[in-house]
Amino acid sequence: MLYVINAEDVPDSLDRRMIARPAHLERLKQLQEAGRLLLAGPYPLIDSVDPGPAGFSGSLIVAEFESLQAAQMWADADPYMTAGVYSHVTVKPFKKVFPE
Repeated sequence: MLYVINAEDVPDSLDRRMIARPAHLERLKQLQEAGRLLLAGPYPLIDSVDPGPAGFSGSLIVAEFESLQAAQMWADADPYMTAGVYSHVTVKPFKKVFPE
């Protein structure tokens, strides 16, 4: 089943993000290579694809996991979580309707 991982950043998270980014992206690549990643990306703090020093306010990941518990465990072990980038993470089941 698909699950949404919605994460909110702590204030001024950009430096922490940049340090933890390679490990964070590696985990996402593993999900992608396993065919389990639907989409992933950050929320820019300003209305721009590249917010520069403004940074980001959080992240969204939609991926397939065996269970809600497995998705939560994966989210809890994310390098952004362990590096203190995220202040809060919500994991919920997700039903994809579109695109078909």
